Amino acid sequence: MNDCLFCDIMMESKVLENKFFYAVFDRYPVNLGHLLIISKKHIPDLFCLDEAEFKHLYGIINQAKEMLDMKYKPAGYNIGVNCGDSAGQTILHFHLHIIPRYKNDVENPRGGIRNIKKPLEYY
Repeated sequence: MNDCLFCDIMMESKVLENKFFYAVFDRYPVNLGHLLIISKKHIPDLFCLDEAEFKHLYGIINQAKEMLDMKYKPAGYNIGVNCGDSAGQTILHFHLHIIPRYKNDVENPRGGIRNIKKPLEYY
């Protein structure tokens, strides 16, 4: 399509989907079960989603949590979106990270993503 990884490749390995989004396991996970929720349409970032897309985003986030709860039984979650180059967005196509968190995966989890652990795979 336009040399976009999420438009051209990633949908092949989807584990969940709805009308506007699909979910895949991150190729460079921070933790076991790290998922990406990705828009099917090429949308640059969160701020470009419309109201209908937000409604479906809410739905697939909850589906993802149910799936991850059953499969991995995490103790908590970090959910994040990077919007723009300066915020660390490396693929300029909307995607949301759902990162399961486990007891003792870091020494002190206080502060959440401000004190994130080393990733399982380096990017």
